[in-house]
Amino acid sequence: MAKSISLLLGVHAHQPVGNFTHVLDDAHARCYGPFLRVLHRYPAFKFAIHISGWLLDYMLKHYPDDMMLLQEMVQRGQAELVGAGYTEPVLAVIPEVDRKGQLRRMSDMLEQTLGQRPQGAWLTERVWEATVVPSLADTGILYSTVDDYHFFCTGKKVSDLDGYYTTEENGRQLDLFPISEALRYRLPFSPAQEVVAYLESLAKDDGDPAAIYFDDIEKFGIWPETYNWVYERGWLTQFIEGVLASSIIKTERYCDYHARAKTRGVVYLPTTSYIEMNEWTLPVPAAHHYADLLQASKSSGEFEKSKPFLRGGIWKNFMMRYPEANWMHKRMLGLSRRFHALPSRKQTPEMLDVLYKAQANDAYWHGLFGGLYLPHLRRAIYNAIVRLETLLDKVDPREPKLSVDLDLDGDEEIFLQNGLLQAVVRQDGSAAICEFDAYRLHHNFADTLSMPQEHYHRKVHAQPVAEHQGEGIANPHERVSHKHEITQGDMLIDERQKLMFLDSWMDAGTTQQLKYMLAADASLKHGAVFEAPLGKGRVSKSIVLEDARLYVAYRFDGVGAGDFRVVVNLAMPSCDGPAGRFRVDDVIAGGFGQPLRLKAMQNLALEDAVLGGRLDIAVNRVVTLDSRPSFSVSQSEAGFEKIMQAVTLTFGCALAGQSQTLEFCIEVA
Repeated sequence: MAKSISLLLGVHAHQPVGNFTHVLDDAHARCYGPFLRVLHRYPAFKFAIHISGWLLDYMLKHYPDDMMLLQEMVQRGQAELVGAGYTEPVLAVIPEVDRKGQLRRMSDMLEQTLGQRPQGAWLTERVWEATVVPSLADTGILYSTVDDYHFFCTGKKVSDLDGYYTTEENGRQLDLFPISEALRYRLPFSPAQEVVAYLESLAKDDGDPAAIYFDDIEKFGIWPETYNWVYERGWLTQFIEGVLASSIIKTERYCDYHARAKTRGVVYLPTTSYIEMNEWTLPVPAAHHYADLLQASKSSGEFEKSKPFLRGGIWKNFMMRYPEANWMHKRMLGLSRRFHALPSRKQTPEMLDVLYKAQANDAYWHGLFGGLYLPHLRRAIYNAIVRLETLLDKVDPREPKLSVDLDLDGDEEIFLQNGLLQAVVRQDGSAAICEFDAYRLHHNFADTLSMPQEHYHRKVHAQPVAEHQGEGIANPHERVSHKHEITQGDMLIDERQKLMFLDSWMDAGTTQQLKYMLAADASLKHGAVFEAPLGKGRVSKSIVLEDARLYVAYRFDGVGAGDFRVVVNLAMPSCDGPAGRFRVDDVIAGGFGQPLRLKAMQNLALEDAVLGGRLDIAVNRVVTLDSRPSFSVSQSEAGFEKIMQAVTLTFGCALAGQSQTLEFCIEVA
């Protein structure tokens, strides 16, 4: 019997909820459109494709001609549509009821718009936990794809992974295809003829072997160098024609192979994701140690044998690493519980839409892609969260004041809301505001990001990697490049999370962070009062909502002489772009991306055309102001980059020995 190999080629197209439309259009121009048009010319080349729901909505509306080509390829049996959660959530970290809802919505959409109900599902970021099996099986999914690395962690060998296996959880069954890392790193970076030769080398004369590939379609045109390589220099055409010309390789859809081939047996996978993700989830110094272990293993020649046992972290570690991600996640979970607790007659499609948008994965983590570091992606999550809370409050009103340990850090937060604004105050001793929502604008002004230490920071000032040698192009996982110039000053790590109304006292050259305790004051329906010892006296801090205004007032009694500092970190959507500006006494004082120093001020306006609103800040006494943009340094496919995360306002006030007050009013207009 002649040797043969079935090529199961799948691609995954995704853009984050909230991404800029010009990014979507550029992605379509350089990748999605060209890829579909090339594949359409070769009806015999079969493939699978997953397009995340939010992106598919956009493409159906703005690129109907290319979507008609895809529909035609589906109808003629060339293309297989693959499902997933509609907004591309990590299924393992959302409630089971939402997993099923997201999966069903995506399957319904594919059937209604492109004419095929999926049998397979793409697993977002290949994050595997056995708990997702029942949700997938119960929604009609027969199989999914994960990395071969997942299988190596069970003791499987490369030679074992040329077919699918079967797992089960709680009585439900799911088949799993192992994605070849060797193919992931070859397509499309190695020359087409080399990839074809590699595929032919995998052929066997029995056992019905399959070469399994499923990876980001963005590698075919969007990643650095790939548009020229894949389309202008013809890699994709050469690859397709080389495969079709081979007497050894045959292309198949996953569904066809799954229907005729039998399982290779039972498998139980550990909780994991792809190997790069397992490094990204670890904090420093654990990430350094893990990376060093990997490098030592590679240098010794033992890596291929040892890597299943050098496992790193799991995806949920991102909630431990980044308090901002954890807070968003717990807010989403809380609102999901509220929604599903409603009688069905009070639930609306709009509520479900924004709940699903709040579950989109991208803003909850960070790796090679900017993710959590990108303010517009976090803003999309909070936009959905605040919209959903607005809708829920209309049919299920909340108390104006509630204390709960939402983020599971051991300290309760006080939620103050009056229907127009919401301020969430921490009881960790800071009495700072960690969320400040304007319901009309659907915006959280406290949506900022502190600068943590990252593993890749030690690469920023390392020597550039040598130019790629030989044929093909470099894989972005292996490159070190810079999108922006990064200085040592840009690398300073934040010791405290960027919050609103962080207070400190400066006396005789020393700085003291105040430690507040909640004071008993049941009379404040929309407010809270805190007290802290200061010098020989005390300071009280009250936080009150009134209409569209937030009042934060301090009273100092017997504290002595010194300088009081109040830091307010604000998330302004325009960041350092031209649409945001300061206005002082009707004079434009500069943009948010510029330093601003005022020796004496009482009124300040922050105007933001992207937001469609402004903040007016008034102080009851003359204070100094030092404003600066706060940046983070992160990595992306394009290299290391600086991203503005907050407008950091520092107000200063010199105090003498007598009792005094300092009052801030922030009005959302």
